Amino acid sequence: MLAGSIVDVVVDLRKSSKTFGQSALFEISANKGLLAWIPPGFSHGFYVPSDYADVLYSVTDYRFAEFERTLLWSDTALDIDWPLLSADPVLSDKDRAGVLFSEAELFN
Repeated sequence: MLAGSIVDVVVDLRKSSKTFGQSALFEISANKGLLAWIPPGFSHGFYVPSDYADVLYSVTDYRFAEFERTLLWSDTALDIDWPLLSADPVLSDKDRAGVLFSEAELFN
């Protein structure tokens, strides 16, 4: 994290996992100096509660956009308690088009 803060959320998409379908939420900020490792088989998204955020990603493989999938951030089945500062957050087109967890492609 280079500047600002984000609320990071992960969802376990591994059908064989004991935590399948569960989510975890945590805050990462530039002044805390923390980072997160998101393992394969997890969905990952974040919300920016600060005025702006510069996020630096390190990845273990090349990005292949054609294999990306997007969960609907507001799916009530995920029970994510987003700490929204507005009832109408700014979303990308990709995030607006996310699918419900029940319709998502999963990992074994």
